[in-house]
Amino acid sequence: MKALRIPTRLHRSMLLPLVLLGIGVGGGAQSLAAGAITTPGLDSDTALRASQAVVGRMPDDYTLRDREGRPVQLSSYRGRPLLVSFIYTGCFHICPFSTQALHKAVSAMHRRFGDKQFNVITIGFNQPADSPAALKAFATQQRVADPNWEFLSPQAADVAALSRDFGFTFAPTRGGFDHILQVTMVDAKGQIYRQVYGDSFTADALGEPLKQLLTGTRIVDGGVGLADLIDRVRILCSVYDPKSGAYRADYTLYFMIAGGVTFFIAMFWFALSEWRGRVAQRRSVSR
Repeated sequence: MKALRIPTRLHRSMLLPLVLLGIGVGGGAQSLAAGAITTPGLDSDTALRASQAVVGRMPDDYTLRDREGRPVQLSSYRGRPLLVSFIYTGCFHICPFSTQALHKAVSAMHRRFGDKQFNVITIGFNQPADSPAALKAFATQQRVADPNWEFLSPQAADVAALSRDFGFTFAPTRGGFDHILQVTMVDAKGQIYRQVYGDSFTADALGEPLKQLLTGTRIVDGGVGLADLIDRVRILCSVYDPKSGAYRADYTLYFMIAGGVTFFIAMFWFALSEWRGRVAQRRSVSR
């Protein structure tokens, strides 16, 4: 398995940990300088440009099949933010490793944000090998049983267009596939919001842009109610703890909100008292 790292200047400008182009076979990972791939795989700069070019765009609607073979429309996930990853089930190292890292990050975000705030889908791009049954077995092997996380199998004829719409680049090799490792973040309206790269996704790398979506995007299917506002405040008051790798409550904002509410109540009471005093004074003068 060969791995290619993008130069670290991208980490500062994009807030991304790294980009890996991996071949999913057994063995250890070998780090190479950018552009040093000698196999007929992918060029890192080309793959990154293709990935970034789709940000802000809306993928076409596709019909995929879930682990039970039932049809699922991609558009059915609109209404909540969506995390999208691509894997192939014949991969013995990179795809399972990145899926486990994503699983850990998603579990941390579920515990703090709630398991109904966003959806996750993993798409098997190697058709017809990545059948619903193969994806079901892969999910079972990785012990991914989170609510709102589905493993989907596209039609073979749709793979090229589907991958292009998500900025996902892959190329067959002797040992499997070279492919960019990314999680695509899609907003509630179905537009691509952010690409997060790497094989070791962390809760903060995904959680911070997800917080932006959850607190700043209007829910498509019904607007914003009191429960939505409460959820948004709770999510906004969450901070990442690098020691535990999880999110925790930050009560600073709660105290600020409580202080602000108290201040406005006091000002309202003062204004009301002043108004009542003036009314009483006018009445006494008129008598």
